[in-house]
Amino acid sequence: MGFGRGVFSCSFPSKLNSDQVVRIEFSFGDDVYIPLFADREEDKVQIEQHVGLYITVGRSKNYMKILIADDEIDIRNLIKISLEENGYTVLAAQNGKEAWDILTAQDIDLAILDVMMPVMDGFNLLRKIREHSTIPVIFLTARTDDMDKVLGLGLGADDYLGKPFSVAELIARVRALLRRSNEYLSPKEQTAAAITYGHLSIDKEKCCVFKDGNPIEFGAKEYKLLLYFMENPERVFTKRQLYQAVWDEEFYYDGNTVMVHISRIRSRIEDDPHKPKYLKTIRGIGYKLHYLNETS
Repeated sequence: MGFGRGVFSCSFPSKLNSDQVVRIEFSFGDDVYIPLFADREEDKVQIEQHVGLYITVGRSKNYMKILIADDEIDIRNLIKISLEENGYTVLAAQNGKEAWDILTAQDIDLAILDVMMPVMDGFNLLRKIREHSTIPVIFLTARTDDMDKVLGLGLGADDYLGKPFSVAELIARVRALLRRSNEYLSPKEQTAAAITYGHLSIDKEKCCVFKDGNPIEFGAKEYKLLLYFMENPERVFTKRQLYQAVWDEEFYYDGNTVMVHISRIRSRIEDDPHKPKYLKTIRGIGYKLHYLNETS
């Protein structure tokens, strides 16, 4: 390829996923020519030439999915069009229930939520999101009272923008949150797909459980229940809290169902299910994941 100041040949990385693009960066001394594609940097390969030539594999904006949940169709369409013009893929919902269905079926990178929505409001939707995900969330609402802002941020929102709003400002905040979420994470945070506790470990990407490196078969609810405990070790949960977190039921719970699944988990992870070393019963309250090394 020629750029007037020299012709170079180079090899692109052999493995590219369908959602990846290539960014090329030339540097001539202090002069830097950037970019063809300026996105999240993941892998950088330097080609040995007499100038600095870098190939960067990153995720294209077009494959970053943003969810909008707002019951006002004009606002949904305005935001959707504006984000798509800036290269994002946008999914829209008119209430919290529709938004939750999308979130459970799609890999969403950022959510923009209205507070006052039918079926499920933005606050309750955010509570459900934070039980399972750390994606950036922006509240976009006419409710701009300080207490509403405190509540929204306290529930785990990353930003709060009042209506009426500037589309340009919203786009800038979206970019900033996505940049923080995707570029500024430490390697440890980026690779936190595995959890280890005592002799147990969970590979969250493969949904596999291991004890001393040996795989253990789990049903879907048993896996989700154990994962919830391992993400919150030493914390005591009531049966109601566990049922609401794992079975996604906000107004109903079945304590016997929780007890049966706890028993099944113990039969798989404990040396002696009648004398558990991991899943402990806290009488009169519930359960917690607590492990003491034999040498302790």
